[in-house]
Amino acid sequence: MKKIVLILLFIVMTLGAEESLKQEDKRIISHIVDPKKSEIKLYLKDDNGTILKTFKNLKSHLKKQSKELLFAMNGGMYMENSMPLGLYVEKGKRIKKANRVKKAFGNFYMQPNGVFFITKKRNAYIKKTTNFRLKEYVDFATQSGPMLLIDGKMHPRFMKGSKNIHIRNGVGILEDGRVLFAISTELINFYDFATFFKNNGCKNALYFDGAISDIYLPPKHEGYGHSRFGVMVAEVKTIEKKEIDVRNVKK
Repeated sequence: MKKIVLILLFIVMTLGAEESLKQEDKRIISHIVDPKKSEIKLYLKDDNGTILKTFKNLKSHLKKQSKELLFAMNGGMYMENSMPLGLYVEKGKRIKKANRVKKAFGNFYMQPNGVFFITKKRNAYIKKTTNFRLKEYVDFATQSGPMLLIDGKMHPRFMKGSKNIHIRNGVGILEDGRVLFAISTELINFYDFATFFKNNGCKNALYFDGAISDIYLPPKHEGYGHSRFGVMVAEVKTIEKKEIDVRNVKK
C-alpha cells in the first residue's frame, strides 16, 4: 500500500512539473507564480525612504511587516542613484512617470519596450509602453525593455546566433494568467532567451536587465549577494500570528 502511494505521488509530481513548463532550458532558472494565489509585489525603498538595493535588505524590510520572502529578482533598469529608469507604481501610487523616449542608447530604448503590471484584482499583464495607460486599477507596475515577445512574436531586432550575450532576466505571462520569471545561469543572447518564453506559451514577455541580474529562490538559489538593484519584484507570504508565535517559542 505504501509503495502504491509513493508511486501515485511521483506521478502527480511529474505531471505537475510537465504542466508548469512545456520546455526546459538548462541555461535558465525559472519560477512560476499564480498572482491569484500568491502575492506578487514590487519594492524599492524601506519605511525610512532608503532604497533597499539587496535581497538581504528586502528580507529584513519584509520581516518587520510580518512577511516572508519566497522569491525575488531585480525588476527593471535603473539610474546611477538606483531610481527606476522608467515608470514605477507601488501600491497604486505613481513614483516615477513612464519614460517615452524612443531614441537613446541602451537596451531599455530598444523599441518597443514595455510595462509589467499587477492589478488590484491580482491579475498580471505585460503591455508595450505605447499601449499602456495608468489606470486606478493598477496596483504595481515597472517599465523596462526591450519587449521579448509581442503578441506571440519575437522582437524584430533579435537575431538567431547573435554574439550579444549576457546574463539576462525577464518575465512573461503564461496562457493561464500565471507569471513566468526567468534568469539565465550563463551568457545568453536575446533570441534564445525570448525563445524560452515563447516555447512555454507566453504571448508577451519583457526583459528586465542583464549582467547584474540575480535571483532569490531558496533552496535552489539565494542570490550571489554582490548585486545592487533598483526595483525588485517579489513573491511574499504573510506570516500568520500562529506562525510568529511558534517561531518565537523555538527561539
